[in-house]
Amino acid sequence: MKEVSCAAVLATVVLAIPGVGAGLEAQSENVAFDPGLFSGLQYRSIGPSRGGRVTAVTGVASQPSTFYMGTVGGGVWKTADNGHNWIPITDGYFATGSIGAMDVADSDPNIIYVGTGSDGIRSNVITGLGVYKSTDAGSTWSFVGLRDIGQVGAVIIHPEDPDIVYVAAMGNAFGPSPERGVYRSWNGGATWNHVLFVSDSTGAVDLEFAPDNPNEIYVSMWRGERKPWTIISGAYEGGVYKSDDGGETWTHLTNGLPQGLRGKSDLAVSAADPDRVYVIMEAPEPDDGLYRSDDRGRTWRQVTSYNPILNRPFYYTNLDADPTNADIVYVNNEGFYKSTDGGANFSRERTPHGDNHDMWINPIDPNIFVQSNDGGANVTLDGGNTWSTQHNQPTAELYQVGIDDQFPYWVYAGQQDNSTIMVPSLPPYSVAGGPSGYWRAIGGCETGPAVPKPGNHNIVYSNCKGRFGRYNKITGQEKQYYVGMANIYGHHSDNLEYRFQRVSPIHVSPHDADVVYHASQYLHRTTDEGVTWETISPDLTARTPETQVASGGPITRDITGEEYYSTLYAVQESYIEPGVIWVGANDGPIHVTRDGGANWTNVTPPDLPPGGRVQTVEPSHHQAGKAYVAVLRYQLDDWTPRIYRTNDYGRSWTHLTTGDNGIPADYPTRVIREDPDREGLLYAGTEFGMFVSFDEGAHWQSFQQNLPATPITDIKIHRKDLIMSTMGRGFWILDDLTALHQLTDRVASSSAHLFAPRDAYRLRYGDGFGRGGPSPASPQFPQAGAMIDYFLGDEPDGEITLEIFDDEGNLVRGFSSSAPPEQWELPQEPGMREFRLERVGGPPVSKEAARLTVGDRTERRRFEVLVDPRIAADGVTLADLVEQVELSLEVRDALSRARLASAQITESRERLAGEIDEAARARTVDEALAAI
Repeated sequence: MKEVSCAAVLATVVLAIPGVGAGLEAQSENVAFDPGLFSGLQYRSIGPSRGGRVTAVTGVASQPSTFYMGTVGGGVWKTADNGHNWIPITDGYFATGSIGAMDVADSDPNIIYVGTGSDGIRSNVITGLGVYKSTDAGSTWSFVGLRDIGQVGAVIIHPEDPDIVYVAAMGNAFGPSPERGVYRSWNGGATWNHVLFVSDSTGAVDLEFAPDNPNEIYVSMWRGERKPWTIISGAYEGGVYKSDDGGETWTHLTNGLPQGLRGKSDLAVSAADPDRVYVIMEAPEPDDGLYRSDDRGRTWRQVTSYNPILNRPFYYTNLDADPTNADIVYVNNEGFYKSTDGGANFSRERTPHGDNHDMWINPIDPNIFVQSNDGGANVTLDGGNTWSTQHNQPTAELYQVGIDDQFPYWVYAGQQDNSTIMVPSLPPYSVAGGPSGYWRAIGGCETGPAVPKPGNHNIVYSNCKGRFGRYNKITGQEKQYYVGMANIYGHHSDNLEYRFQRVSPIHVSPHDADVVYHASQYLHRTTDEGVTWETISPDLTARTPETQVASGGPITRDITGEEYYSTLYAVQESYIEPGVIWVGANDGPIHVTRDGGANWTNVTPPDLPPGGRVQTVEPSHHQAGKAYVAVLRYQLDDWTPRIYRTNDYGRSWTHLTTGDNGIPADYPTRVIREDPDREGLLYAGTEFGMFVSFDEGAHWQSFQQNLPATPITDIKIHRKDLIMSTMGRGFWILDDLTALHQLTDRVASSSAHLFAPRDAYRLRYGDGFGRGGPSPASPQFPQAGAMIDYFLGDEPDGEITLEIFDDEGNLVRGFSSSAPPEQWELPQEPGMREFRLERVGGPPVSKEAARLTVGDRTERRRFEVLVDPRIAADGVTLADLVEQVELSLEVRDALSRARLASAQITESRERLAGEIDEAARARTVDEALAAI
């Protein structure tokens, strides 16, 4: 991208505070700063606002337009207008974005309980961290305990006493845990009793009150556990239990239900017939299916074993009954199914998206309900004939970040449960459909990645579950050039020639855009955009025999590629040395080649336990031989953060996340990136948020800022912006890292400091999306302009002013910390502050300077205003812009003279009218002046 300067003289910024010098100090080493220092730096969401998976929904019977949705990684959201707008209500309160279950008290709709941790335990499931409560309809929340119960399958509140609440704890998704079972609180969550426990591997997944007697409680118990190479669903223990005394004692219900292996199950009752109870249960054929009791659980009979309502039981298995008609039953599965004859027959109903998970039916009007699926939550007011939109929920699960070299740049990823997607970092042009009009699928499918070709962003290399494609944005067509040409679904991993994981890496060489890498258990390379492939490595995985299995058991096979173990998961060629390639496997090993793949060395850190997923390898931008790796091991029930650094091509390693140097000991790490503009500046994305280090990982500190609690799946630094993907809240950008590039311990200990601004661009785009957009679902596009960062150690006694000058010293604009509220005043709270100078002046100008003043001292900083590269490429010259500015100023001055003359005439008219008494003469003068 060619950058054309608009400024003959660079802009100058001046800060004045007693005792503060004007120079930039040398960067310090081995420093850790107070995270409060960064309080003024904020991330912004850029979407997409296309919804992600929602596994929990509920509503308010007395407020038929109000509903809540619990997402798999983006927290709880609320709508008060039937789904037209959704608002996040748990950001800043919850420690995890994964929601398992929710309930609103029938006796007081202000009281809500939420259990965290989704019960759909797929490979990317996020752990739960306890139970939260609101007493003001979701405006604020408090933590009420049970932090270690893992995933939550259900929460139910006593219909008459909101202090009595029950929680179904599935437990740890990745290993045995004694916290599984049913919990009860009598005092609104202040204390809890563990009232039902079966074993440390079998937990509770659903709870239901008898509609006419809340002391009668039904519960489903399930053994569900996830390994990286398989999903375990079912055991000889578990099934349905019932209490008749509010949870004090429990009876295992078996009369007519499966007696052997039992898998996941779900319950439903209807107020229309409290004697009737339904349960849908995973079991070996022919015992699987929908069961019904007409005597409150004493006896059961199988109603149907209709296969479509039993697909992928660990992931779906949700049953609901109409509260006004006990014969109407719904099943949420891959499809959405309805029975009107008590479960004997089912028809498939339409929902906005497939893969259905939960629903809540208004008990007063059953035509009103909220339903959820892999595309979000949707409300119906007519029994499912029409639905609210899912394009107002920025809860996308994204696996990675790809960035192109357009201006402005676009961001790419695979969105789980949808497609690949590209969205702009800034509005590139206006679209009639609003921000969602920018979205575009760009080949491959939900898993991604989608990697634009450097030098030609119209070509995108995309993956779909191990199948490589070359997508052309101009034609909208994809050429698919698979390595091995095999469908990964349904195959035992040992029977595959190439073990491609669903999320298989694609990497373009930073030295040659025609060299593209793709990975199975081998590293593959193409130089003709995938038409032909060369395998350039042996098997670089651990490939332990016990992990090469057909996934799913002991009842249901589930083989979709998620559990293919012993595959390469991360690939990156050195930014400095061509031919130095680092790879990491999803079962632990790390290898490097220094000769383009001819020879490979296993450089796995000796203290790294086997089996973890090497999710990121990051060669240094600054030193040959230096690299970083992030290893994710929580699927092995190891929550230790594991980021390592080598300075010698992997011969030795330093563990950078010891649990006591900033990143907590139970924060699993997903991604590590090194800043290309400041050596030693690192960014780490964990399961629970963002961290930063200024000393190569010796110390870490929170860099969460305004981010919601959600896993950070990938990070890239591009044009001094930090861009990230999340597993539940889409893409986020932190604009302009220059303040971090210049931050030192001397700056942090000063009373104030002004950072040299990054060069700005003279841009024009619509203001309608600025400052957060029209709703929480809209991308947050800032106003065009320069960004000026300054630091205040203490709140200053006097006024702070920012003045903008052109290169000839003429004042263009001015701002002040004491400006009236209706004007744009400067922030003056302690900490790092970010001020966006919109439009870089009044009329668009090409040359200007800035001065920031506090007290009687100043600091001067300079930046350049650059021409929009697209305008320059279209033939617009600097002379054209200067002429445009000069004409604009002439028009401005002419208008000023005209307004001044008009004001003078008005003043003369008023004065003369008061001085002249003769009516005729007054009229004559008035007519004359009016004509003028």
